[in-house]
Amino acid sequence: MKPFDIQSSQVAVLMGGTSAEREVSLMSGKGVLEALQSKGVNAHAFDPSEQPLQRLPELGFTHAFIALHGRHGEDGTVQGALELLGIPYTGSGVMASAMAMDKHMTKRIWLAENLSTPASVWLTPSQQTAQAIAAVPAQLGLPLIVKPPHEGSSIGVSKVTQAAELQAAVALATRYDPDLLCEAFIQGDEVTCPVLGEGDNAVALPVVRIAAPGGAYDYQNKYFTDDVRYHCPSGLPPEEEKAIQAMSVAAYKALGCRGWGRADVMVRASDRQAFLLEMNTSPGMTSHSLVPMSAKAAGIDYAQLCLRILSSARLDSQQGVAQP
Repeated sequence: MKPFDIQSSQVAVLMGGTSAEREVSLMSGKGVLEALQSKGVNAHAFDPSEQPLQRLPELGFTHAFIALHGRHGEDGTVQGALELLGIPYTGSGVMASAMAMDKHMTKRIWLAENLSTPASVWLTPSQQTAQAIAAVPAQLGLPLIVKPPHEGSSIGVSKVTQAAELQAAVALATRYDPDLLCEAFIQGDEVTCPVLGEGDNAVALPVVRIAAPGGAYDYQNKYFTDDVRYHCPSGLPPEEEKAIQAMSVAAYKALGCRGWGRADVMVRASDRQAFLLEMNTSPGMTSHSLVPMSAKAAGIDYAQLCLRILSSARLDSQQGVAQP
């Protein structure tokens, strides 16, 4: 595969889109665009909700930096379109993107690989009977988490502390997704660990520990307030941080991710066991985002990070194939 060449490349920074995370994607995309341009990359904004992807080759774009989040951006659909158009793109390929976006499928793969993740109950629309929903607390205990399994950025997520709150949490989650995922709540430290690279060359960046007011690391606190405190260095014992990094790399590789990603993890206070929550294959790149924060702690500034991610852009069909 040819290495990325700044001089001969024209890069589309894909941002915006149609998902519930559009607003965040626009912020991520703006940051990435400015960073790439500061490094001399011929980069331009491209919003798939405003013009069809088929225009990319017509406009002379040779590569795509995916700064889309959520559906139709992080779930394998855009990746598949770019494969058909022959435009190398950043991040994971079609299958890994699709699997990582489906939190239930992600859990199945991790459990098969003996990677720890919270106990859960998965309910399809036909299974969401009053009886089945009412039985969830007995299966998982309280508190528990209710979430739409194909969304990100904590959209549609609720913490249920008593059975009377369950129906409202289900109603909120199913506004965003017909399927429903309920998870056992893990009381402890919330951390995240970015990963760069692919296969045996995948490496973990420093762990970020998140301290949100009242433990509510929700959509509003993630992107639109300064109330959350982020600790990087994490302040965790060194061996614990190393174990979280190793788990994050294993989780990333199990899904077949490449380029970059970010594992979200809970560390149970009672015994310090780590539990994988999800893998983000197109993480946020806003001023509040965690991958740039972690990279900075590793000596990689924002612009360098963007260029490094862009330099890994490729197609699934290029895997292991030497290009002239």
